[in-house]
Amino acid sequence: MSDPFLSSDEYDERAHQLYNEGQYDDAIDSLREGLALYPHAVELYVGMGYARLAREEFAWARRAFEEARGLDADHEDALAGLGEVLLKFGERAGAIGCFERILALGFEGDHDLMLQLGRALFREGVLDQARRFFEIALTAHPDSAEAASCAGYAAHRLADEGNSLHWLRRALELDPSLGEARVYLANLLYDRGEYEAALFHLERTDPDEHYDALAIWRLIELKKSVYRLPEDDPELVPWHDRLSDLTGDAEPDDLLLAEIEAMGPDGQVRDPRQIELFGTLLTELQGMRTRGTGVSAEVHRVSIPSGATYVGTWEEIVRQMKDDAAEWAGGSLEQYMEASAKRWRKQTGLVIPAGDPESFLRAGADAGVLRILH
Repeated sequence: MSDPFLSSDEYDERAHQLYNEGQYDDAIDSLREGLALYPHAVELYVGMGYARLAREEFAWARRAFEEARGLDADHEDALAGLGEVLLKFGERAGAIGCFERILALGFEGDHDLMLQLGRALFREGVLDQARRFFEIALTAHPDSAEAASCAGYAAHRLADEGNSLHWLRRALELDPSLGEARVYLANLLYDRGEYEAALFHLERTDPDEHYDALAIWRLIELKKSVYRLPEDDPELVPWHDRLSDLTGDAEPDDLLLAEIEAMGPDGQVRDPRQIELFGTLLTELQGMRTRGTGVSAEVHRVSIPSGATYVGTWEEIVRQMKDDAAEWAGGSLEQYMEASAKRWRKQTGLVIPAGDPESFLRAGADAGVLRILH
């Protein structure tokens, strides 16, 4: 039953609690009720925007944030929310404009807000700007382990391995309990051939801290190799259990292929330097995962003849390729794919579809102009 004696702040607080509990429908009902009584309450419109955003109702979220800005054009949370929505619509310039306005208003010292903006940009593949906001957070809060780890993730996605290692190590100095940062760092060290250092970090993680099978497989193989443990050693049981949890939905053919790729001609597991099981580093982090949209957010890895390697979803990979081509800095993703498809057709004589990133990349791999590693 509605309570006519609630203030707008109380409606906002109640909706906020429901939002934190994941009860988005109830939060929206409460906000509607509050707005019926307080139609000029900016915070209620902002709350409505974030609840709609959580339900992936982007058009409705945009309308709510724009209503809030109509009442207070410089409300920082309304600007942040609107920027997130604009990113969902592919309106990057507008989104960055919202975020720049927040900086102009003097909120660069707001740790949580800077991380929110950086993560929103990271999720949509705007990696250079994401790193910028993480570094702004670090400037104001140099002892923030969270900001340091995020800067490390962004640096890695930008192929800046040195800074990635620096920030991940710094994050763990500040907070040794950051499991995701430790797993990420271990994977980076493993790929560099620093196996003892990788094992050092992997052994300081718990199975439940892993959301990707790659690091667990590596930990098992390193333990078996270094400590001469048999496959059924009790020490490995929790890791095998977690690996089963993560790969339980894998197709039998995929598992068989992974097993075959891991074996040498003598039936033994190949040297770690010669394999790249599962194909990619841990790049989708618990704190920066894209909310489910019904569209696969699987992470892939693609290399091109120049030696550059790109990691992310199909769209993120193509966007990174476009961003690395200086002449396409101001062009759209579609224009880049169309131009590249024409160029590749001239090189190979094969038709390359440019309608969507996955088809574009898969056809490019078939034509031999790039390699899909995973």
